[in-house]
Amino acid sequence: MPQISKAFQGQTVITTFETTPAMAFDLIEALEAAYADCISRQPGFIAAGLHINDARTRVCNYSQWQRREDYQAMLRSAEMRERNRRINELCKSFEPVMYDIIESYAGRVPV
Repeated sequence: MPQISKAFQGQTVITTFETTPAMAFDLIEALEAAYADCISRQPGFIAAGLHINDARTRVCNYSQWQRREDYQAMLRSAEMRERNRRINELCKSFEPVMYDIIESYAGRVPV
């Protein structure tokens, strides 16, 4: 599970997918398979989480990598290029963006 911390020195990638309610769970299944069979086994992968909005029109993927180059190498692999072609068919658009963590906050009551 991703740990969000200002001390994190790796690469954070947040990818948003625009989809339709009819395709949302097909997209989630494709992403789950990609993580189980490919992404989680790549060098430098740390953790990820998948999120879906209540309207089922947006999916968000939060992932952490040891280095930016590890994430980029995963994207360039033949298997992920093929998987991304299928994922692209299940959504209107998707956009991975690399971020740095500036700060993180925690509440007083654990969830």
